[in-house]
Formats: sequence, structure tokens, C-alpha cells
Amino acid sequence: MALGGATMDERVPRDFETLRATILERRQSLPKRIAQIAAYALDNPDDIAFGTAASIAASAGVQPSTLIRFAQQLGFDGFTSLQQVFRERLRERNSSYDERLAALRAKAEEGAGHRAIFDGFVAAASTSLSDISRTLNEEHFEEAIALLAKAETIYVLAKRRSYPVASYIAYALGKLKIRNQLIESAAGLNAEMIGFATPADAVIAISFSPYAPATIEETRTISDQGVPIVAITDSSFSPLAQFAKVWFEVAEADFGGFRSLSATMALAMALTVAVGEKRRESGRKKA
Repeated sequence: MALGGATMDERVPRDFETLRATILERRQSLPKRIAQIAAYALDNPDDIAFGTAASIAASAGVQPSTLIRFAQQLGFDGFTSLQQVFRERLRERNSSYDERLAALRAKAEEGAGHRAIFDGFVAAASTSLSDISRTLNEEHFEEAIALLAKAETIYVLAKRRSYPVASYIAYALGKLKIRNQLIESAAGLNAEMIGFATPADAVIAISFSPYAPATIEETRTISDQGVPIVAITDSSFSPLAQFAKVWFEVAEADFGGFRSLSATMALAMALTVAVGEKRRESGRKKA
């Protein structure tokens, strides 16, 4: 079938990165149920690679027929063809850390002692750091640094599991003598704090699934004020992504169901220090 001078076969994504980009490009126009499975697929690519149509549909909360329609929307002849792209992604990955983590989980379950727990968390952290080193978009990184460096005040917004990262960013920005505001208030004055933000400022917003409702609402409010947002999240379908001028997708490995923050903290540290360096360079040029 020809479509715009290209055959349908030529338009089918043949690798995971192309597939991901295609889904992101079309996400606003996808029907509700197909968008739901698309979000699940990008958030859980390993499950898509290994699951059956029935198990994936159950986990994603859709009918198995939705998987077929999802695949066909992307130009595949069926779900099995689409699934091959997810399986190929796993084959291309460096699996050494994944294998080590699986072995440590097995060791811990066999009663290898508390050291196995420690080793498991170290392996999970190593996996997370390896993944972000491989996948970080340098163009987005530079764009975020430039945006934050020119801000009059940097607002930092996060709740729950993400809060330690926000707290560190605020601490480090203060040490670098960069005006910032961590949005937290025991007196319930978050809305008033946010109200001071202007388009001359910037926000770093951090949230991971299941996304803290307060973070999403406060990010929405500050976005409506025209304040540019840099988001750190875990999915291209995260509610934070729709508000952000620049956003980073950070996939953290877990051990025993406890998810690491290693990659997120590394990104936060790098952003903070790079913003300080960028401002220093700008000040030197003005002088």
C-alpha cells in the first residue's frame, strides 16, 4: 500500500527508538484505549517483549484486540510483529547488570544474608546509572542548562519519593549562590509561593509513577503563569511532560520492589553544577 510515495512497509518502525519517537509524535491523536496501551508499552517495554497478548492486555487494562489495533496504527501487520521490536531492544542492551541483579535477587531469596540486599541495591544503582549515561539526550541537557541559568529564581517542585532530589537541588543551588525556592510549606502556603513565579523564572519539577497529584496540579498552575519548566520524570506519557519546555525520562532499576534514585540524583547534581558553571561563564563575559 502506497502512502505519500512510501510503501507501508517502509513506514514501519524497525527499532525501539524509532518506535518510541513515532508513538510520541502521534500520541495526541491516538484514540483513548490505544493511547492507554501506548503509554503502558513505553513504561513497561520488558513486559511487552515477554508477555502474552492476554497478560499484557490485563496489565494495561485493555482488551486483547486493542493490542492488535495499536500495532496496526503503527503500520505492523499484527501484535507479534510489533513485539519483535521490543524483543530486539532487549537483545541490544548490555545485559551484564541485569543478569547480575537477577542473580542477586535469587541469592537473597535463597537466604544469602543481608549482604545480598546491599549488593542488590548497588547493582540496581549501577544499572540505573548505566542506562542514563547511555540514553541522556545531550541537546536537551544543554537546553535545560541554558533555560535554568538565565532564570531570576529557580523554583523546585517535588513530593514524596522525589522530594530528596528536590531538597538536594535547593541545597546545592543555595551553596552556588543561585536564588531558588523549594516549594514546600508546613503552613500550607504552596499556592502563595507559586504565585510569585513569573516567566523570568524557571521551575524544576520532579515526579515518578504513581505521580503525586499535588505535584501535577502545582506544575499545571505554574505552567499557566507562563513559567518555563524543566521536568524529570519516568515516562514520555507522564503528566509532567505536557507542561515542560524540556523534560528528561529517567528509568530507575529496582531491587525487591524498592526503586533506586541513583540516576535521578546524578542528573540533578549534573544540572545544578552545570547551571552554576554556565552562570559563572556568563558573568565573566559581561565583566
